[in-house]
Amino acid sequence: MEKEFDIQEYMTKGVERVVADAIKATLRDPKESAFMLGFAAASKKASQKRKKAKENGEHIPPFLIASITSKCNLHCAGCYSRCNHATVDAEPVSQLTDEEWARIFQEADDLGISFILLAGGEPMLRRGVIEAAGKQKNILFPVFTNGTFMDERYFDLFDASRNLIPIMSIEGQKELTDTRRGEGVYDKLIQNMDELHSRGLIFGASVTVTKENIREVTSDDFLRELSDRGCKAVIFVEFVPVTEESSELAPGEGERAYLKAEIDRLRREAEQMVYISFPGDEKSSGGCVAAGRGFFHINSHGGAEPCPFSPYSDVNIKNTSLQEAMHSPLFMALRDGGVLMDDHEGGCVLYEKRELVEQILKTRTA
Repeated sequence: MEKEFDIQEYMTKGVERVVADAIKATLRDPKESAFMLGFAAASKKASQKRKKAKENGEHIPPFLIASITSKCNLHCAGCYSRCNHATVDAEPVSQLTDEEWARIFQEADDLGISFILLAGGEPMLRRGVIEAAGKQKNILFPVFTNGTFMDERYFDLFDASRNLIPIMSIEGQKELTDTRRGEGVYDKLIQNMDELHSRGLIFGASVTVTKENIREVTSDDFLRELSDRGCKAVIFVEFVPVTEESSELAPGEGERAYLKAEIDRLRREAEQMVYISFPGDEKSSGGCVAAGRGFFHINSHGGAEPCPFSPYSDVNIKNTSLQEAMHSPLFMALRDGGVLMDDHEGGCVLYEKRELVEQILKTRTA
């Protein structure tokens, strides 16, 4: 009889692997290695909290994604967040305050959540929130940024709070990056990398993988250049189409298989950097890990959503605890109804089945 898949065990082992890889990647930097060793101990305690919760019938995911603002200064081609109207140019209203985000971070620490990805919009527009995150030393906060607001104060903050890890978005070399993100962005990213490296600060890169750039962003030349500049982690994010016009850019089964094989190779042959794929091979995790299976998303206004690519919510964190939000009717229906395990063409199962998700939401909130 085939053993039942254990999402808790899978995600816990994933966290442990990422931490172990990060320790190996920072061995040449004593200050960073000391921090990562300390975080490894904190991560182990967090894992024990999640395990104890599981024994009591409560599943706590190790990850959380927090979009701390809906404002952004760039107009990147094919941006899912702008297409969903989750990102805008104007100053947002009714956003969560710095204090409300600080409360969420503390609750996450108490529950045993080890990683909180800070996103946006452009998260560096919310310096107060990032400063609050820096105080939660048991949690690692990758800050997904376009890099254009990096300044001396941020360099100092990253030095003082090593649990804040800037992850800068780059699309490949200069031509591909500037074509998607805007002229001059690539040069600014390189300038940031050189400054971070000179200060001995750990940072990473986020790459949106499309059919157009998949060969370049997995090439040894591109990755070697990032490594030489001090990059310690590369996060490959599969492009999720949110318009019919952009669907042709989404990696298909062939590209996804190629990406997985390349990441496996890089983990064996180029251990100086950590390589992570999102959503990665869903088959090895028993399906999509959104809606609280492995993580969930909080938007800038407090709505608890299954995933950034699935902007539907029936509960707001302003009115409930983080733990209670995990039991939202929508999350429970997605987890218990088998939607997350459904087959799909590529990208995001919840986006592909968005009409079903919308119907579930209507039914649960009627």
